Amino acid sequence: MGPDDEAYFEVATHAPGPSGSLPLTPEQLLNAPSGDLFGWSQNVGMGWRPERLKGREVLLLGTLGGIRNEDGTPAALGYHTGHWEIGLLMKAAADEISGAGGIPFAGYVSDPCDGRSQGTAGMYDSLPYRNDAAIVMRRLIRSLPTRSAVVGVATCDKGLPAMMVALAGMKKLPGVIVPGGVTLPPTRGEDAGKIQTIGARYANGELTLEEAADLGCRACATPGGGCQFLGTAGTAQVVAEALGLTVPHAALAPSGQPVWTAMARQSARAAMALAASGLTMSDLLTDASIRNAMVVHAAFGGSTNLLLHIPAIAHAAGLAVPEAGDWAAVNRAVPRLVSVLPNGPIPHPTVRVFLAGGVPEAMLHLRKLGVLEEKALTASGLTVGEVLDWWQGSERRSRMRAYLADREGIDPDTVIFSPLAAKAAGLTSTVTLPTGNLAPEGSVIKSTAIDPSVLDENGVFRHVGRAKVFTTEREAIRAIKLGGIAAGDVLALIGRGPSGTGMEETYQLTSALKHLSFGKRVTLLTDARFSGVSTGACIGHIGPEALAGGPVGRLRDGDWVDIRIDTRGLDGSIDMVGCGERPESPAEGAALLAARTPHPGLAEDPDLPDDTRLWAAMQAASGGTWKGCVYDANRIISTLKAGMRALEENGV
Repeated sequence: MGPDDEAYFEVATHAPGPSGSLPLTPEQLLNAPSGDLFGWSQNVGMGWRPERLKGREVLLLGTLGGIRNEDGTPAALGYHTGHWEIGLLMKAAADEISGAGGIPFAGYVSDPCDGRSQGTAGMYDSLPYRNDAAIVMRRLIRSLPTRSAVVGVATCDKGLPAMMVALAGMKKLPGVIVPGGVTLPPTRGEDAGKIQTIGARYANGELTLEEAADLGCRACATPGGGCQFLGTAGTAQVVAEALGLTVPHAALAPSGQPVWTAMARQSARAAMALAASGLTMSDLLTDASIRNAMVVHAAFGGSTNLLLHIPAIAHAAGLAVPEAGDWAAVNRAVPRLVSVLPNGPIPHPTVRVFLAGGVPEAMLHLRKLGVLEEKALTASGLTVGEVLDWWQGSERRSRMRAYLADREGIDPDTVIFSPLAAKAAGLTSTVTLPTGNLAPEGSVIKSTAIDPSVLDENGVFRHVGRAKVFTTEREAIRAIKLGGIAAGDVLALIGRGPSGTGMEETYQLTSALKHLSFGKRVTLLTDARFSGVSTGACIGHIGPEALAGGPVGRLRDGDWVDIRIDTRGLDGSIDMVGCGERPESPAEGAALLAARTPHPGLAEDPDLPDDTRLWAAMQAASGGTWKGCVYDANRIISTLKAGMRALEENGV
């Protein structure tokens, strides 16, 4: 057991306790819950001075991961840079609260890294984490009954959506979101999206071992913040601000820099001001703010994963949940204005979008188009219109944009375009929602990310090709690496929706196709989902999913598939059109599909955890993918009751 040390036996059995006395009143002792009184004992036990116990209590709830030493070096690593530095944001906010006479509390629900879990069984916990984390976050909020406001600090793909869902459900409480910001790109090297393709590029002879090792070392150039591209993490930050849940110009700030910590302090002041004024989440989150989020998402060319998260936020807030038709209408009405990785056309990293003016700058253009709900309230206590009035003439706007132009040599108007300039530069609208005999409930493609060279003169992508069908991502990436996929193929990955894998994210495949020379001539179909950084002719969220009886689950190798995506009219279709020597019609393809049994390899992944199986069943009972993969308590309870009655009637 090892040698004993004399210090082991020096065990104290009592201590004098904190000095001073609690500032109790007779009324408190007579009427306050015992938990409130004991809470004060706990507060002074942790070192809070008794004379400061009457301040307003504010909960700082973050997704912090890892343990930093005092000098910033790691004592224990976090899962990703996105949550590594947010303790600094929480500290800045805490100092602001305590300096104003308040009492800051801090709680943590750390989050996973979708990049780290790509291609592994860890991805099966990714999307389910969002619902579970939101539940835990709300439980933590409710477990501090004396809190007067909540400041949610989060950055990345699932942690920030979970935080927004959690706060949306706390309708009677003031809340502010602090986005955790972005990491910087390397001065020379590749961004965190492209770097995830080094294996596929090496396997295809397009990268040497030495190049892969060198580039991989430098991709995350600073230790904190979300990835440098507008993937799900960056898009979630943009959406948080568009919803009115942040202070102005908060999304995409560079992690660890003074402007970043200043935003945290401003957010703390905003939370205290909301509490003092009586404004709550139900005042900030409205149908108008949900629409603003959808509009800004379209203008930024955001991740398709937000088509899962914005409906979940709306559901948690008790608002109308956007449907496929709503997304289609918004994307037809709203032009894409932002040129940023991964969509371009100029591959600006997200920090340049921040310097160009970020969300409020894009909103200035959207206001002129008449597509914004200007009366929606924001966490600043002002309406969207009032915030934009301030932003237009602010010193912050002029100096940030001048800095980008003077120091970086980048015209900010080529990062965030006006509508006319965007059209002239070839920026197309963000998403299309194709249907067809393979996707009767619909599907999603980030149509703006299709390589322009494979579009016709009318902006239409057309691909008629033979399917190569895979039921595991491992088989599909192996085929890509070893030459089993070629230009002209339709790669179909089925059985990877909620019931099969927890609706895994397949960026391993989409990134490989983007960065391989033949990849732009391959179309990917799946009932799984994509990373926000995915590009190309990648169609996901196919519904119904294969394991729920969807016709995509009846595809076979060699089937003809006809894909048409109109990137201007935002209309599209995916149809199986036969299996013979030449393509036939969608009607004939539908008849063939209807006569078939499911693909013989179709099955729930053997590594799928029971936790995720339960999540899949509950979200399916709640409306499934197109309702945001939420937990609808009333529908779940009704389903369980109906099932229990059926079991009783059958004597089970």
